[in-house]
Amino acid sequence: MTSSRRAEPLPHVPNLQERNAAEMLRQAHKTWGGKEDLWVFGYASLIWKPEFEADEQRHARVHGWHRALKMQSRAHRGTPETPGLVFALMAGGCCRGMVYRVAKERAAAELNRLWEREMPFSVYDPKWLRCQTPQGKVKALAFTLSRRSPQFVGHLPDHALVSILQTAKGNFGSSLDYLLDTANSLKNCGIRDREIERMVALVRDQPAHTADAIFPQA
Repeated sequence: MTSSRRAEPLPHVPNLQERNAAEMLRQAHKTWGGKEDLWVFGYASLIWKPEFEADEQRHARVHGWHRALKMQSRAHRGTPETPGLVFALMAGGCCRGMVYRVAKERAAAELNRLWEREMPFSVYDPKWLRCQTPQGKVKALAFTLSRRSPQFVGHLPDHALVSILQTAKGNFGSSLDYLLDTANSLKNCGIRDREIERMVALVRDQPAHTADAIFPQA
């Protein structure tokens, strides 16, 4: 016997041509409201290269989301011919990172700068997430990625992942440098990410001549 109930349709995720970065920024300003300080959640490059001035930073944990090297990069960390990979915040699990507080007097200008950095191609889905910090909960802006995005990369076998890390390079540097910078910044913050540790070890364990080029001996 089959059920007469129909499956709920998946929410529509606009493609990149449908997205309007200026309108998305306007909505972000509206949601923030301007009456309180602005909080931003960093999980990868926003930790080691925030490019905005914060008045306070805290360790934070977000439930329901996890950090994943699953977003294709065709400019910053790769090319159209050899796409690279960068981290995104994906639904499921939990993620430890940092939250940054920007005083409300400066927040509007800093939010505009942040948008120029994170949303030039309107790939991310900006969301306001509840973040647990040692001092209590805050609501912070986070840049997430949908699995329905054309930039989402599904499961990659280890050999394919290593190949991308060894070869992909864009105008901001290589995908491997991006991974190592993220790994080092998390370590310096006292944040452990076992999957990142595993990926770094995968590349480090390549044949000696390859590994030496990537991880020069002191």
